[in-house]
Amino acid sequence: MSGVLTRIWAAFLCTCLAAPALAQDLGAVARFQDGAFQERGSGAELRLDLSQGVPWRVFTLTEPNRLVMDFREVLWGDIAPTKLIDTPHVDAIRVGGYRPGWSRLVADLGQPLIIDTAALVTDAETGAATIRVMLKETDQARFDATAGAPRDRRWDLPRPADVQPIAPRDPNRLVVVIDPGHGGIDPGAEQGTIREADLMLTFGRELQDVLRRAGGFDVALTRDGDYFVSLEARVARARDAGADVFLSLHADALAEGNARGAAIYTLSDDASDAASAALAERHNRDDLLAGVDLSRSDDRIANVLMSLARLQNAPRSKALAKHMLAGIENAVGRVHKRPLRHAGFSVLKAADIPSVLLEVGFLSTDAELKNLSDPIWRQGMAAGIRDGLIAWRDEDTALAPLRRK
Repeated sequence: MSGVLTRIWAAFLCTCLAAPALAQDLGAVARFQDGAFQERGSGAELRLDLSQGVPWRVFTLTEPNRLVMDFREVLWGDIAPTKLIDTPHVDAIRVGGYRPGWSRLVADLGQPLIIDTAALVTDAETGAATIRVMLKETDQARFDATAGAPRDRRWDLPRPADVQPIAPRDPNRLVVVIDPGHGGIDPGAEQGTIREADLMLTFGRELQDVLRRAGGFDVALTRDGDYFVSLEARVARARDAGADVFLSLHADALAEGNARGAAIYTLSDDASDAASAALAERHNRDDLLAGVDLSRSDDRIANVLMSLARLQNAPRSKALAKHMLAGIENAVGRVHKRPLRHAGFSVLKAADIPSVLLEVGFLSTDAELKNLSDPIWRQGMAAGIRDGLIAWRDEDTALAPLRRK
């Protein structure tokens, strides 16, 4: 390990050791107080003043070039991310929740910069802390060579363990995994003070309750709070839950024009239209914007095998979409004028689980926003989804003996 990385990890590990010497008790959550990216010679410096020291780490990622910092939770307050930029070396910054109890800062770099030094200093009397990260200019080749999320047992998944086969479950019960889109550092679409991430989490919880009360459903959420979950992790959580159905919930906003009514997407390499292609590209890019490292995710052989499995499973997803659409239309009386669509959404790529992405409505349309904000209307939408799932389950069960084993 290089000297720079050693100092970075030392700062990460030793942050909490100064706590007994502080003159006052520290709260459980640190608060951002001041700081910014500033010009420093041919490079830049990031200074963050916090109310107290926290465990942290910093690293870079490529494609696009980014600096990523993780913290044991930091409250950012109402700071506008643009206020943290005072150098042309940084194009944009995003801050927010990354996983329960952790925060993340992602900075898009205007040119390749590598970490020269990184340190945290704590005031012995007040407990306040300052993190300084010095970045120096480099070329793209060296940036690429040093970029990548460091592996650490406190952050990364352990090596796969030997597991026992899953015990047979009641074939009459349907396991549904609900995926409230976005979260944490990725708020999704926004309209005034309303964020897509918050609204879909609320609706996801309401739908979970409706399905549980109906009986015959076991239901889980991919996230149950305002934190980021990568697309890959969402699919993994569905598989870990033994999902029979994966349902991703969204409510996007359009830059131009108005749109009304629910639309349901299934997975396809070719998009049904240009709008669907653009929507899938925007959703798939959320992982990159949140600082997820995808550099080790390319397994060509595995992708080919999964594509074959998806080909066999695709008719079940399409049937699921049609039954859900019928249930929604019957319950709320209106759906989108082109309600059945397809595109290359990464979150729908579970090879063995029928998966759909539901655009519940559009935040950018006033009437839709009113519906989405109305708990009574949402209950009707949830009831329509329930009815669609029941109809699909009955048909899928009847067709099961005809499918290739």
